[in-house]
Amino acid sequence: MANIKSAKKRILVNRTRAERNKAIKSGVKTAIKKVYAAVDSKDKAAASAALLNATSVIDKAVSKGVYHKNFASRKVSRLAKTVNQMA
Repeated sequence: MANIKSAKKRILVNRTRAERNKAIKSGVKTAIKKVYAAVDSKDKAAASAALLNATSVIDKAVSKGVYHKNFASRKVSRLAKTVNQMA
Protein backbone atom coordinates (compact mmCIF):
# COMPACT_ATOMS: atom_id res chain seq x y z
CA MET A 1 0.00 0.00 0.00
CA ALA A 2 1.21 3.48 -0.84
CA ASN A 3 2.44 5.72 1.98
CA ILE A 4 3.13 8.89 0.03
CA LYS A 5 0.21 11.29 -0.40
CA SER A 6 0.71 11.73 -4.15
CA ALA A 7 0.86 7.96 -4.64
CA LYS A 8 -2.40 7.55 -2.74
CA LYS A 9 -3.99 10.19 -4.96
CA ARG A 10 -2.74 8.43 -8.11
CA ILE A 11 -4.41 5.22 -6.94
CA LEU A 12 -7.73 7.02 -6.44
CA VAL A 13 -7.54 8.92 -9.73
CA ASN A 14 -6.56 5.79 -11.68
CA ARG A 15 -9.48 3.88 -10.17
CA THR A 16 -11.90 6.69 -11.08
CA ARG A 17 -10.62 6.92 -14.65
CA ALA A 18 -10.69 3.14 -15.08
CA GLU A 19 -14.36 3.05 -14.05
CA ARG A 20 -15.18 5.89 -16.43
CA ASN A 21 -13.33 4.25 -19.31
CA LYS A 22 -15.00 0.92 -18.60
CA ALA A 23 -18.46 2.53 -18.73
CA ILE A 24 -17.67 4.29 -22.01
CA LYS A 25 -16.24 1.11 -23.58
CA SER A 26 -19.31 -0.81 -22.49
CA GLY A 27 -21.55 1.77 -24.14
CA VAL A 28 -19.59 1.51 -27.38
CA LYS A 29 -19.85 -2.28 -27.39
CA THR A 30 -23.59 -2.10 -26.74
CA ALA A 31 -24.10 0.37 -29.59
CA ILE A 32 -22.13 -1.87 -31.96
CA LYS A 33 -24.16 -4.93 -30.91
CA LYS A 34 -27.40 -3.04 -31.62
CA VAL A 35 -26.23 -2.33 -35.18
CA TYR A 36 -25.41 -5.98 -35.80
CA ALA A 37 -28.72 -7.07 -34.23
CA ALA A 38 -30.62 -4.78 -36.58
CA VAL A 39 -28.63 -6.11 -39.55
CA ASP A 40 -29.37 -9.70 -38.52
CA SER A 41 -33.09 -8.91 -38.32
CA LYS A 42 -32.84 -7.41 -41.84
CA ASP A 43 -34.38 -4.10 -40.73
CA LYS A 44 -32.67 -1.46 -42.87
CA ALA A 45 -34.26 1.54 -41.12
CA ALA A 46 -33.37 0.30 -37.64
CA ALA A 47 -29.85 -0.56 -38.78
CA SER A 48 -29.34 2.94 -40.20
CA ALA A 49 -30.60 4.54 -36.99
CA ALA A 50 -28.41 2.25 -34.87
CA LEU A 51 -25.42 3.05 -37.10
CA LEU A 52 -25.96 6.78 -36.60
CA ASN A 53 -26.15 6.29 -32.83
CA ALA A 54 -23.11 3.98 -32.75
CA THR A 55 -21.05 6.45 -34.79
CA SER A 56 -21.90 9.19 -32.32
CA VAL A 57 -21.04 7.04 -29.29
CA ILE A 58 -17.73 5.93 -30.82
CA ASP A 59 -16.75 9.50 -31.74
CA LYS A 60 -17.51 10.69 -28.19
CA ALA A 61 -15.32 7.90 -26.79
CA VAL A 62 -12.46 9.06 -29.03
CA SER A 63 -12.89 12.68 -27.96
CA LYS A 64 -12.61 11.58 -24.32
CA GLY A 65 -9.40 9.70 -25.08
CA VAL A 66 -10.77 6.22 -24.45
CA TYR A 67 -10.08 4.94 -27.96
CA HIS A 68 -7.58 5.86 -30.67
CA LYS A 69 -8.99 7.68 -33.70
CA ASN A 70 -7.88 4.92 -36.07
CA PHE A 71 -9.72 2.33 -33.99
CA ALA A 72 -12.88 4.43 -34.21
CA SER A 73 -12.47 4.99 -37.93
CA ARG A 74 -12.06 1.26 -38.53
CA LYS A 75 -15.10 0.35 -36.43
CA VAL A 76 -17.36 2.97 -38.05
CA SER A 77 -16.17 1.96 -41.52
CA ARG A 78 -16.92 -1.71 -40.92
CA LEU A 79 -20.33 -0.96 -39.42
CA ALA A 80 -21.25 1.32 -42.34
CA LYS A 81 -20.08 -1.29 -44.82
CA THR A 82 -22.22 -3.93 -43.14
CA VAL A 83 -25.32 -1.72 -43.11
CA ASN A 84 -24.82 -0.62 -46.74
CA GLN A 85 -24.52 -4.23 -47.93
CA MET A 86 -28.03 -4.98 -46.63
CA ALA A 87 -29.82 -3.60 -49.70
